[in-house]
Amino acid sequence: MLDEEDTYTIAWDAENECILYIDQTLLPGRYEQMRCATVDDLARAIRRLEIRGAPALGIAGAMGVALAAVRSTETDLGRFSGEVGRAGELLRGTRPTAVNLAWGIDRVLGKMALAASVAEAKKIAVAEAQIVAEEDELTCRRLGGFGEELFPERCTVLTHCNAGALACRCWGTALGTIRSAVEAGKDVRVIACETRPLNQGSRLTCWELLRDGIDVTLIPDSSAAYLMRKGMIDLVVVGADRITGDAVFNKIGTYMHAVAARHHGVPFYVAAPLSTFDLSHREADITVEERDRSELTSCGDRRLAPEGVGVLNYAFDATPLDLVDAIVTEIGVLRPPYTESFRLVGRDREVRP
Repeated sequence: MLDEEDTYTIAWDAENECILYIDQTLLPGRYEQMRCATVDDLARAIRRLEIRGAPALGIAGAMGVALAAVRSTETDLGRFSGEVGRAGELLRGTRPTAVNLAWGIDRVLGKMALAASVAEAKKIAVAEAQIVAEEDELTCRRLGGFGEELFPERCTVLTHCNAGALACRCWGTALGTIRSAVEAGKDVRVIACETRPLNQGSRLTCWELLRDGIDVTLIPDSSAAYLMRKGMIDLVVVGADRITGDAVFNKIGTYMHAVAARHHGVPFYVAAPLSTFDLSHREADITVEERDRSELTSCGDRRLAPEGVGVLNYAFDATPLDLVDAIVTEIGVLRPPYTESFRLVGRDREVRP
């Protein structure tokens, strides 16, 4: 996790009424905290993946609405609400696949709708955004506690992309289960996939785990199945950007790990908070984000592919639920048949504020 002297991945600066965040594109070479003073700045940071990770995007969405609210000079409540709503739509469009972003936006907008004045709406927006952030830390801790029970006393776990402190307020989801297992005294070694093309595994996951003193080994994405065949991986734990009624959306490459894990008899687990669930939709309903060709054709100033070559650069893939052995949440471990398990998610949401 992030050290106590470090800031959270994303936080609200009450004194300056802006958002503070760690620019993840600079890691591991440089650790730097940035400031967002406008919604346009925040949208740009999200598109550039300076802020990334499903739970962190949920917090960013919530704080983005708060930012739009406190920066507005509109005094008429109707026009004010329209202005803040448009800011929410701008942020919503930055990452179409990750559901947490929209969840955070809608949660704060929903609370603001109860306000009787612009001043009250601004206070509600800031307070609710801070609650979203605080809840994320508690959620990850609870999720990690349930997840560590799936770990043998001694094991090697494969993870893909980054579902750690940098993807949340702190602690993490998939890495949160690993941290909780280590905290419980278990001997856990981690194999981290590089996660091409932006290397969130090598740049971010390895950086986090090394700082924590957790044994981590970096591998190319394409070697995971071979290591499973050699008996070098005991379980797989990944995060999620959206969970529909029939599939788990996560960083591209997750699906092939799930297929290989099932073939080799390796348990495949997903760790995600309830805010990642989108049970009113199916896989076919979801737009999978495609990112710029330059992520594949270049590395810095160096060209990696001939000019003019066609590029298909999906940011996420969808893993059918029949390949997922369990989903770890803050309310417990969900297991197949998921049609039954998901009813717990619906009931829990009904009683939450």
